[in-house]
Amino acid sequence: MKQRRLLRFHGLRRARPRQTWNKYNLFNIANLREPKVQAKTIFQQKWIAKAYTRGYHGEHIKERQWKRMFSRRLPSVVDMDPRYLATDDGSSLAKGRGSGLATTRSEHAKIPYMNMAFFPMERRLDIAIFRALFASSARQARQMVIHGAVKVNGKKMEFPGYLLNPGDMFQVDPEKVMTATGRPKTSEVKELAARKKRGKAPAEGEEEAEEEVEEATTKAVAEAEPLDEESAKALNINAMRVMGQRVKDILLANKTDMSGNRKVALRALAKEVRSKVSKSQKVSTTLEETKATLDRLSDAFAKLELSEEQKKEMERQEAKMRESEATITKRELALIKEKRTEAGNVYDPGKPYLTPWQPRQYMAPFAFIPRYLEVNQKICAAVYLRHPVARKGEAEVPTPFSNAMNQLAFAWYLRRG
Repeated sequence: MKQRRLLRFHGLRRARPRQTWNKYNLFNIANLREPKVQAKTIFQQKWIAKAYTRGYHGEHIKERQWKRMFSRRLPSVVDMDPRYLATDDGSSLAKGRGSGLATTRSEHAKIPYMNMAFFPMERRLDIAIFRALFASSARQARQMVIHGAVKVNGKKMEFPGYLLNPGDMFQVDPEKVMTATGRPKTSEVKELAARKKRGKAPAEGEEEAEEEVEEATTKAVAEAEPLDEESAKALNINAMRVMGQRVKDILLANKTDMSGNRKVALRALAKEVRSKVSKSQKVSTTLEETKATLDRLSDAFAKLELSEEQKKEMERQEAKMRESEATITKRELALIKEKRTEAGNVYDPGKPYLTPWQPRQYMAPFAFIPRYLEVNQKICAAVYLRHPVARKGEAEVPTPFSNAMNQLAFAWYLRRG
């Protein structure tokens, strides 16, 4: 159902590029063919161009809001080459004017003014967050602002339509950015399920990474000081959360080859875990009650895990696949471990995104930052330096459409703006 909604939104049959990192959108941009409007009337040409360009530039913004933002003045700069100014006083351009002589023009590239038709959109806070690579789509950036995860000049800003001024600094909650731009946890579960269905063994380094985490956890527990009651209670609650996530992963990975009774039992267990976590967070719940609840849920979860026959069959298949695979060198294994245990990027089952953190798929083609933004990825903050401008040969407003298409759209709003 989710895939059908994405297909309708991105329109693979009638390709309309959007401001998102989705793979369907990447396909639409790569295969973009602008409509042929030569045989249309001027009104039809402008209307078609308006429909296509608005589908990319702020399609989530109402038309009346954009008309209030529209500006007839397109900011641009002319590059003054000092070498050209020093050697030429401009007389070559004025030679023969009025006398029919050939006029020599400068070889400098033209300035694409019309590509700046939607430059006021770049001032919006949600669009700037998307351009700074803090969100995977403009709609997601809008959601971040509405949920209070964005600050402008140190103050919380909950209006995604806020127009930034030169010098404004905006900052997004780093945890929200890692969730938005990181690979979803469900993708790992789906990959494991696909490998299991194809009969392939786990990826290289997965078992070594798990063993390393277990050893580190055991060592930390042995060396740690005794915890107080509140800390121990918090650990039990976190263990119940991890158990609930594990139940969801089992349901997702074994959706096709699982009996109906087991599905019902796992869903009931997941519901009970959520209820107990909510109840255990109350102050009146004691440590003993929380521990007893965790033990009971753990026993129920152990009974619903894979049966012994299934476990033995999986172990036999994995051992057979490991024997058939080529062994990797010790140096390669050390590099895999080092990559998976980098400082600040370790395995954490409590995070909503895949850990160790990995960038979202299909991010690379969209990973660029415009000149008018100064971004610090370490603290998830950026400064809006100035308004975007057009210069010779390029315009600073990212757009997949040609200068002619933007010119028709600009002409449409020039009459109605």
